[in-house]
Amino acid sequence: MYLRSRLDFLLDAQNSDGGWGYFPGKRSWLEPTVYAMLALDGDGQAQGALQRAWKAVRSWQLPEGAWRGGPQVQEPHWTTALAVTLHVARGQFDQPFRAGVDWLLKTIGAEENFWAWMARWLKMQTIEADPSLHGWPWTSGTSSWVEPTVHTLICLRKAATRYQAKELGLRVEMGEKFLLDRRCSDGGWNYGNGRAFRVDLPSFEETTALGLLALQGTHGADLRTTLDRAQAFWKAGPSPLARAWLSISLRNYGLPIEKCDQAQAVRSDVLVTALEALGCEDGRYRLLNPQVTT
Repeated sequence: MYLRSRLDFLLDAQNSDGGWGYFPGKRSWLEPTVYAMLALDGDGQAQGALQRAWKAVRSWQLPEGAWRGGPQVQEPHWTTALAVTLHVARGQFDQPFRAGVDWLLKTIGAEENFWAWMARWLKMQTIEADPSLHGWPWTSGTSSWVEPTVHTLICLRKAATRYQAKELGLRVEMGEKFLLDRRCSDGGWNYGNGRAFRVDLPSFEETTALGLLALQGTHGADLRTTLDRAQAFWKAGPSPLARAWLSISLRNYGLPIEKCDQAQAVRSDVLVTALEALGCEDGRYRLLNPQVTT
């Protein structure tokens, strides 16, 4: 079976420290570990593996509340958003969960720095986007990008029922506006902006799938052209990573896509395999739906 073969691969690829690397035998990182855990959620054969992985993830949190990107990293990392999503999926709403949300709420993109202000003042602005809208950066103190904003929006929207604070609602609202403002003219998303130097930029498969996922159920957001763009990407035969994200996103919208090819071989890429498992018709794709909190 498509799903079983991928879950078995993930179980075999787990490292002795409880985490997963991006490829079997490579050192553990938080991103593939979280997605492997979400893919294995509810699998009767994975309980021991999930317990070891959970212990590892919890040990990677820094005192300020953020998570490290892996056990060998000492700086706060954007994957804190993924750790918070994992806490929601496991129903863990304790102090580590709250500390992670606190850190994300304090992290903001650096769009309105001195140089951006000078460019606007001199009428030399090259990026046609609203600089007052902040998302989340890859690294603290830098500008916002689509992908870290997407992952943080998903986790904060999922966390909202267990972390009731006005600030969270305001940051979610701004993050949604940020994504809508950065949308490309074709309906999808590029990595950062939809237009630069008076030129419309093209959207990409993975970022379009992610943007759709983060905005599901957003009040007042017209996503019809974006859904059309995502479906066109799906039919065009995207890369394995993009196809996996499109599958997760389109299934969460309830759109019809073909069943997974049972004969398709498992790839050696842990992250892609975990996302393929999540996105198949029997997978746990709803764990990444921002409207689903359990």
